[in-house]
Parts: sequence; structure tokens; C-alpha cells
Amino acid sequence: MGGRQSRHFTDKGPKENQARRNSGVSRAESQSSADRIRKRATKHLGYCTLSLARWGLEEIPEELWELRELQKLNMSLNFLCEVPSSLGALQNLVVLNLWGNQLSSLPPEIGLLRNLRVLFAYRNRLTEVPDELGSCTKLEVLTLANNQISTLPTNLSSLRRLTKLNLSHNHFVHIPTCVYTMRSLVFLHLAGNRLENIANQIQDLVNLKILIMEGNHLHSLPNTLCSLNHLELLNVDFNELHSLPAELYLLQRLEKLACHPMDKGLHIVHNPLLKPIQDVMQGGFVALCNYLKPG
Repeated sequence: MGGRQSRHFTDKGPKENQARRNSGVSRAESQSSADRIRKRATKHLGYCTLSLARWGLEEIPEELWELRELQKLNMSLNFLCEVPSSLGALQNLVVLNLWGNQLSSLPPEIGLLRNLRVLFAYRNRLTEVPDELGSCTKLEVLTLANNQISTLPTNLSSLRRLTKLNLSHNHFVHIPTCVYTMRSLVFLHLAGNRLENIANQIQDLVNLKILIMEGNHLHSLPNTLCSLNHLELLNVDFNELHSLPAELYLLQRLEKLACHPMDKGLHIVHNPLLKPIQDVMQGGFVALCNYLKPG
């Protein structure tokens, strides 16, 4: 490629922009870039929205930070290695989409986005999350899947409105303590990590309906998990479970042994379960619960 991409924006497509980057831009063009990028913004479902997805960007155009009215910003599927501190200027953002880039970090100034409700940052190269993200207390959806994260800051315990959290395919060995305080969670995805256990505090996630833990190193499930009476999908496929809690019958909304990935029910294939349990499972979920049930 012919050097780093210019930060100036034109209203042409990606190929035309690349040609202009290679030839340089005039000062007059630079001054009008903010207006040009503003013209690409649209109103969608009442939100001021701008998509720069698949634009081949290596750097974010400087003029973008002048669009303080933006509420939804999509910069996915580019080649971004950095998001500058100027991000904090876009304080009206409700949705920020950064997935499919090459980001190794997020700026601390992301904490200034107090109206942010949705953050997609999956499929990057993140190794950590800034403490300041905990200041985005209106967050409802946070997706950090397919990165290299092994821990989360305790400050994220302030994300009390979070309903969907995807931490799959990272490097977690333990479920971060802050996750157990996110009591509004309905969906928690932790597949493809290195988890060996689930803490008893899982019982605090009283609204949880979907819990996906496949592809870890779980040796057992805590009895407290069975107090989550809203749970409709529990996926523990591809772990190291030998047994199951006797209180499994309390999870009445699971209803069946499931096969397809997002089917409701209990997913428990490819575990070294003891042979009596394997045999009983041939009769389905009810038979399994009756077998495990004490007395």
C-alpha cells in the first residue's frame, strides 16, 4: 500500500478516496471535508447516523470529530489501529461500531460518551479495556468477542443497565468479578475462553435467560446456578464436566436437551459425563432431572 492513509475525507467512494490520498488534497478541500462527511450522515429511525464501514480506512478522518450531532457511528471492517482521544467529543453517540479492525486498545476518553448504549468492538486485537468505560453507565449492549482480553476493570460493575455481554473467544481464566454485579444481564456469552469454574455469585444474575459457556475447561457447575429460574438456554458443550448438580430440575425453563447452537434448552454434548448420566440422557431432560433429583 502507498503509505498511511490521509485523515482527510472526500465524498467519493473508497477507491476514489485512495486515489486522492495518493495525490494529496488542497487546503480548501481540507476545510470543506467536514461538510462533505456531514452530507454522508443520514437520519435513520430518528437517529443521526454515519457509516464509514468498509472504507479501507487506516486512520479516522480528523473532520469526523466536528460532527458533534452524530448518534450512531459505524467504522467497522476497516484497518484502524487506533481510535484517538478526540472520540470523547462525540458525546451524543448512542451506538458505536468498531468491530473488524486492528485496534489494540480503546482510548480512556470513551468514558465521556455518557449517552452510549451499544458498543461493538469485537474482532480486534484488544488486550484490555479502559477503566473509564465504566463511566458509560447507559450501556445496554457490550460486545468484546474475538479479542485477547484476560481481565476486566472492576469499574465495569457500574454498568447496571447492561443486558447483553459478549466476551467469547478471549483469554479469560476466571469470570471477571464485575460481571457478577451486572444484575440486568439477560444474555452472557463466554464461549471459547479458558474458564475452569463458575463462582457461586452466578446466582446474582437473576434476570439471565441465555448463558453460553461452551468450549471452556469447566469441571463442574455450581449448585447456585440452578437458582436462575429465568434461564432458557444453558450451553456447556465441549467442557470437562463429569457430573451435574442435583438441583438441575429447578431450571424448569430449559425444558429439553438441545442440539442446534441457539435452541433453547440444555446443551451438554462432548463432556466426559459419567456413564450412568450418559445413559439416562437418552430419555431427555426430564429423565435426567429425575435421575439427579435427591430422594
